[in-house]
Amino acid sequence: MPSVYIKTYGCQMNERDSEAVAAQLVAKGYTLASSEVGADVILLNTCSVRDAAEQKAIGKMQNIAAEIRRNRPEVVLGFMGCMAQSRGQQLIDKLPDVDLVIGTQKFHRTVDYLDDILAGKRTKVVDVGEEQGSEATIREHILNGNTAENLVTAFVSIMQGCNQYCTFCIVPYTRGEERSRTIPDIVAECRELIARGVREITLLGQIVTSYGKRDIPIKDGKSGFVQLLEAVHEIEGLERIRFTSPHPKGYGDDLVEAYARLPKLVESAHLPVQSGSDRLLKIMHRGYTRERFLGILEKLRRIKPNMGITTDIIVGFPGETDADFEETLSLAREAKFHNAYIFKYSPRKDTPAAEMPDQLPQLVKEERNARLLALVNEIAASHYENYVGRQTQILVEGPSKKNSARMMGRTRTNKIVVFEGSERHRGQLMDVKINRAGSFTLYGDPAILNLD
Repeated sequence: MPSVYIKTYGCQMNERDSEAVAAQLVAKGYTLASSEVGADVILLNTCSVRDAAEQKAIGKMQNIAAEIRRNRPEVVLGFMGCMAQSRGQQLIDKLPDVDLVIGTQKFHRTVDYLDDILAGKRTKVVDVGEEQGSEATIREHILNGNTAENLVTAFVSIMQGCNQYCTFCIVPYTRGEERSRTIPDIVAECRELIARGVREITLLGQIVTSYGKRDIPIKDGKSGFVQLLEAVHEIEGLERIRFTSPHPKGYGDDLVEAYARLPKLVESAHLPVQSGSDRLLKIMHRGYTRERFLGILEKLRRIKPNMGITTDIIVGFPGETDADFEETLSLAREAKFHNAYIFKYSPRKDTPAAEMPDQLPQLVKEERNARLLALVNEIAASHYENYVGRQTQILVEGPSKKNSARMMGRTRTNKIVVFEGSERHRGQLMDVKINRAGSFTLYGDPAILNLD
């Protein structure tokens, strides 16, 4: 059977989508290639959040086509995901060597379309239409070409789409409106993963805290998302639950209190703030104020003082003044994030912010990015140094990506810990003593207990 290489750009949702497509291909007899060299099918799963991500994928495909078409014209080339959804037929018009363009609600059709193209039944396929029920089609799992038997952690997609319509964001246009899977369907997928050795589940959604808003009534003061957390928490053999990405508006008291009630829900929260300026938050259509955001952090830290809190921040949003940016710097100091993903604003087509006046020069964006990054790194370093000399629990995931001779795991607060270990530690919850902190990595040794 043909071999397929899939390269993924962008977020964890994209990673999950690629994994499901790969699993569906393997189930039909395809093999997975480790690179484009020698592959019969090459698919790029694309991102549209920033222009740089789109240009990167287009440039990659141009290079692949120029190289491969000379010697192997029969190779099938395709785009999937958000840029495919946004641009559709334009991609084939721009790159005639591309054979397949699959939108965000059509991932599960990839195998059938490839079968048809390889069999000569079709030449070019563009499918970016909406499809009812597509939110429940991303459920197969695979890892690095193997079955999921040695997976320790897994992503589970619980919903698709977004109804927030932030003025800077293209996601509602590429992923569509919010559509949630049922709780029994999600729990069944999680149970299957636990039976195959998975110990940690990360629940995924564009705005994961909006799960079930239109479909699941509030029960005993608990939102649909908290009801889902409770249902997943009941699965025997599951050790940890994470989720990403939420919206600050979704952090009601029921979710904050869930951290205290559900021991498997780890004390880690990724809360995208985007700006520290109330003026910009309003223009961005974020739906909360600086004070409201900091109040959420205070509630979380009251329940879990060691809560690992990360965020997303945009610098250089249209009209951002020096005063607005200083507000973001001061919020970063006050919030004391453990890490922050900082993005230089990038205009996206058909979004309100792209048409706003006072677009900032690239040099200003670069300068503000550098200043904020330096501050965030300084604050983060102090958090990591606080772990040195302490004992902490990790879930061992496997060999370190940077040094395969060592093992790595994560703390409950989502810090990577590298230590001397072996394959027998994979999947174990173990205590380690931290002896050194690097840049966003901790180094430790297995704690030896009960010596006396």
